[in-house]
Amino acid sequence: MTEIPTDLFYTKDHEWIKKESDGSCLIGITYHAQDSLGDVTFVELPSVGESFDQGSVFGVVESVKAASDLYMPISGEITAVNEELNDSPEKVNSDPYETAWMIRVTPSSSIDNAELLSSENYEKEIG
Repeated sequence: MTEIPTDLFYTKDHEWIKKESDGSCLIGITYHAQDSLGDVTFVELPSVGESFDQGSVFGVVESVKAASDLYMPISGEITAVNEELNDSPEKVNSDPYETAWMIRVTPSSSIDNAELLSSENYEKEIG
């Protein structure tokens, strides 16, 4: 297992969220999620300008083993999508926390940290 970055928040559905200084948030999937999926072969992401409620499905990650829905950890509008994942979905396996971020979101309301897990609590969650 790899280290779980301490500067991120996590969900029980294995997404991570990074709060940026400009108020936006980067979102991706965790090392644990990509490891469980196996070799990622395709990532389906939303379009810039779309809005999603917390808990709704915003995309899909497909691998040689399975397809898995991606769930919004916060409510907000998509302001950027990592287009590199269209041509190189394998980046999700090699670098899930940096180059394989999936979407940038402008939150539609304040972020409820009570709904998110710290790195320590996420580590407990995945055992």
